[in-house]
Amino acid sequence: VCALPTVPGGKSTAEILDGSMEAIWLLGADEHDLSKIGNAFVIYQGTHGDAGAHRADVILPGAAYSEKSGTYVNTEGRVQIARRASFPPGDAREDWAIIRAASEALGATLPFNTLEELRACVYQGVPHLSCSGQLIPADPAGLDELAKAGGKLGSEPFVSAVKDFYFTNPIARASRIMAACAQERARGFAQAAE
Repeated sequence: VCALPTVPGGKSTAEILDGSMEAIWLLGADEHDLSKIGNAFVIYQGTHGDAGAHRADVILPGAAYSEKSGTYVNTEGRVQIARRASFPPGDAREDWAIIRAASEALGATLPFNTLEELRACVYQGVPHLSCSGQLIPADPAGLDELAKAGGKLGSEPFVSAVKDFYFTNPIARASRIMAACAQERARGFAQAAE
């Protein structure tokens, strides 16, 4: 089963977490309600042992963002290449290396052995990701499909989906400093409400 709902046989996140799966691989997925997954066998791959790791049957230690190279797209739409600042500790590995090793163990070996080979595969499927540092204008015709989805804009004000930005990821939640910041922020809101 693929975690891409647009691929034949693929499932959405809600469908994966609805209790119908025999096994689930959580790749740094700590933000989901895992209470409905039933008896699924859970593999957790991540860095800080948050909610996903607490539910896992197997934990594969991944590298933190500063310990791995990656390709990112910023909010402007510009592709950026990040290089690792240090090596991961102990048995932790970069995500791509863990997935590649698992593919071989499962008898479905992926067609890359290095980060450069992986990037070449990605660039074949998503060519604009090879344009690091460049802003590639989007095709406005792509909005036509979105417009067909319908919907109606209400009069309610937009609100942030983030309840506490000091705890938006497992690294921040594991930090005593971020916990203190969250407490100060909450105290400030309580004082303002008085």
